[in-house]
Amino acid sequence: MNGTSNQQTSPRVWLITGATSGIGRELAVQALENGDLVSAVARDTASLEQLTEAHGESLLLLRADVRDEQAVREAVERTLSRFGRIDVVANNAGYGLFGAVEEASDAQVRAVFDTNVFGVLNVLRATLPVLRSQRSGHILQGSSVYGQSAHPGVGLLAATKYAVEGLSDALVAEVAPLGINVTIIQPGMAATPFLSNLDVATGLDDYDQTVREVHKGIGELPPSAFSSPARIAEGIRTAVDSPNPPLRLALGTSSATGMRTALEARTADLDSWNRVTDAVDR
Repeated sequence: MNGTSNQQTSPRVWLITGATSGIGRELAVQALENGDLVSAVARDTASLEQLTEAHGESLLLLRADVRDEQAVREAVERTLSRFGRIDVVANNAGYGLFGAVEEASDAQVRAVFDTNVFGVLNVLRATLPVLRSQRSGHILQGSSVYGQSAHPGVGLLAATKYAVEGLSDALVAEVAPLGINVTIIQPGMAATPFLSNLDVATGLDDYDQTVREVHKGIGELPPSAFSSPARIAEGIRTAVDSPNPPLRLALGTSSATGMRTALEARTADLDSWNRVTDAVDR
């Protein structure tokens, strides 16, 4: 069960990583428009300066790379200095790597894990002492449909999201007695710069019929196949406002369908091999 609900009255204080585009930016904009306070963390915050003009002291722009633990700690300290508390941590920063598992170089794999997994941990280590001392707060862990399923070309991206989901499954039970909620955010494909900013591994011909075909198929999808970041942010805010927020929040039918298909396949394997499974105990 998720942590106890905190009947937080506005304004909430949000700390959002990866806040310059896509879902992170939409979360920041909607939180500000709702009268909340936002600490927006990104490697380059220049694109957010116009929001400062509109929202003034309600928005704090912080340049920090989530891969840099000290920079993240300093961002949290500056947030506390400005706003005095943190109510919602949106662990949103991340990027993608596309290619067959074999194709991805060691440097590419380490880079995507540094941001998507170790960056997430840096944010948790910096913010959890604050939330524990408050005995309140809500952590939003950025995952995706690839935290529960995978297809050719996304193996390494999915590996990072599976890692985030695994640590979050443990984290939710660890912090629940402390009044802290955890929600894993699982959007499907969204109309964000994420796909255009993918790092792509050098291809091997043997994977043309699988990985390259998937890549081609994604490129041919119509705009209607991609969810609106604004709608995704609205869904996230609904979960934050809920007295009983979910541990996992699928956002978009493509996400729910993909995860349901993966779960059914796992159940089918368990059922079809149960004789072998049960024989181990005899």
